[in-house]
Amino acid sequence: MASAAAVLGVDVGGTGIKARLTGADGLVLDEVRVPTPRDDPRAEQLAAVVGALATQAAERAPLAAVGLVTPGVVDETTGTVVLAVNLGWRDVPVGDTVRAELRRRGIDAPLAVGHDVRAGALAEVRAGGPALARGSVAFVPVGTGLASALVVDGHVVPGGGWAGEIGQVRITAGPHAGLRVEEIASAGAVARRTGTASALDAVRRVHAGDPVATAVWDDCVAVLADALAWTTAVAGCHTVVVGGGLALAGDLLFDGLRARLTERLVGVRVPAVVPAQHGDAAGAIGADALARHLLETGVLV
Repeated sequence: MASAAAVLGVDVGGTGIKARLTGADGLVLDEVRVPTPRDDPRAEQLAAVVGALATQAAERAPLAAVGLVTPGVVDETTGTVVLAVNLGWRDVPVGDTVRAELRRRGIDAPLAVGHDVRAGALAEVRAGGPALARGSVAFVPVGTGLASALVVDGHVVPGGGWAGEIGQVRITAGPHAGLRVEEIASAGAVARRTGTASALDAVRRVHAGDPVATAVWDDCVAVLADALAWTTAVAGCHTVVVGGGLALAGDLLFDGLRARLTERLVGVRVPAVVPAQHGDAAGAIGADALARHLLETGVLV
């Protein structure tokens, strides 16, 4: 029976791919991380990587389904990535390309294609229990780029694939006017603007009192708070779940966001700002959930 087979969840990030193989009971059988292919405009290299991961997974357990999630504007109904700036994709039929590679390898498992942040939101809300099952919840992973997902009464809002692209909004005033939000408020931006290998290296410099790193960090938190304030005001979020690499900064990030949201949301309910439970594994866990739902019902979530 389908429920007795394993599922492979694959999360394509800007710099790395996370794959997670789970058994029928949901227990993790294997986890793999590999680099994301570069200069791959038609996703052919990605298809080869996913095919290899699926082949390895099938050698370990009968593979019933594969879930694949990517960044960008994703049309889940067609499996097309309409636009993914960080991967250089525009109107790429990722689903068809990966399915063809799976078939070439003799793997007949159904493939569910989704959006990494919306899938991660699904995973986080399900892990959050009754408190997150009702009302509006925003999931905001702050990593290489910046996007968000809105979950209302347990259902993710897709917006035809366009919902949640808060990182692509252009800043219109102040010292960063003309730049997109994610060019200031993302882990990738913090690392780039401080000249460090990672955002966490920049955080260490902030704790050490480095003035350049401190200024970059303050810019990041302020611009991120602006985006979250508008999201909260429009959607009435009672909780904002923050994940991605920047969430590892801990209190430096969360205390700063809470304070700035309180300043901005005058006369509006200030949401609880909490760290993601799944860390950077949320996307892969969400991909697993999409694959299982497709397997059980024949449709995407």
